[in-house]
Amino acid sequence: MAVQAHATAKYIRTSAQKAGLVLDLIRGRDVNAALATLRFARKGVARDIEKVLRSAIANASQKDGFGGDVERLFVNACYANQGPSQKRIRPAPMGRAFRIVKRTAHLTVQVSERPVHVSAPIATGGPDAPKRPRGAKPKPAAARKTPAKRSAKAGGARKKTAAAAKSGRAKKAKA
Repeated sequence: MAVQAHATAKYIRTSAQKAGLVLDLIRGRDVNAALATLRFARKGVARDIEKVLRSAIANASQKDGFGGDVERLFVNACYANQGPSQKRIRPAPMGRAFRIVKRTAHLTVQVSERPVHVSAPIATGGPDAPKRPRGAKPKPAAARKTPAKRSAKAGGARKKTAAAAKSGRAKKAKA
């Protein structure tokens, strides 16, 4: 079973919408790629998200059953929930007052371990078959294995089109 771990930072002084924009950048990525993305993101909340991601990685490494390879971890889920808002008053002209809402967010990042797929390559041309190197020529037609039914149908279709083409020429010549 793959190891899953999460970390949450509460009461971060940003709106959940602004944090969600940065979280969308790292969702589904490997943790190293996500850390690099957060390092160069031009949003202030990226530093807080980076701390949460590092905490989630540390939580995963402490769990039982963790293989010890941080390279296999990826960001499984990340979201920002709205926290409580602080309401403040700002003086306005003519004795009035405007309300200022200072929003907070709860950031959650969940990481999990990618499962290891061990399979031998199939030499028959299946989806796991090794690809030919770039620039290598394809095998000649005689070396390829094609079903007899497909080649018979294709050959029969060619004969019909050739016969139809001859009859069309013959009609044009008579007219």
